[in-house]
Amino acid sequence: GSGMDGLEIYVHGNAQDQLCQISKRGKLVVYGDVGQTFMYGAKGGEVYVLGNAAGRPMINAVGSPRVVINGTALDFLAESFMAGDPHNGGGFAILNGLYYDQEDGVLRPLELPYPGSNLLSLASGGAIYVRDPHRTLVDEQLNGGAYRALSAADWRLILPYLAENERLFGIRIGEDLLTVDGIW
Repeated sequence: GSGMDGLEIYVHGNAQDQLCQISKRGKLVVYGDVGQTFMYGAKGGEVYVLGNAAGRPMINAVGSPRVVINGTALDFLAESFMAGDPHNGGGFAILNGLYYDQEDGVLRPLELPYPGSNLLSLASGGAIYVRDPHRTLVDEQLNGGAYRALSAADWRLILPYLAENERLFGIRIGEDLLTVDGIW
């Protein structure tokens, strides 16, 4: 999937480093984690990751990559992201901050949806939508970006991707993403 240009790929397990490097379009679904420099320099495509992304995912990505990561990313998520305005065809990432507990198989929130520094650092475009109901993200994690509340336009943009994520992985929008501490 390095130079993916219209291909549809399903990986049943973890994926190695440099996955979807320079991808242009197509769909990738990973039923596991992705390695270092995931989507480095990517220009487009639709990607769904059940688990986590290792360090430096989506750095130097441009154009319109659209990515859902259900776990977290280690550090430097979307550094130097040059993906334009997501509401006008540009790219974005959704970071849900969830994991399946290995002992009972129950979907649970991570303590921190993003533990690293350098979130969207030095980016000139694009967006990252982070599920952070307990507001654990802090300004020190940014280097040029800004936190904003989710708007109605943002919700309309990401809802089809969350619906596809639900279809692929069974992570329900209402019960799993929008319900926090038993409250919807």
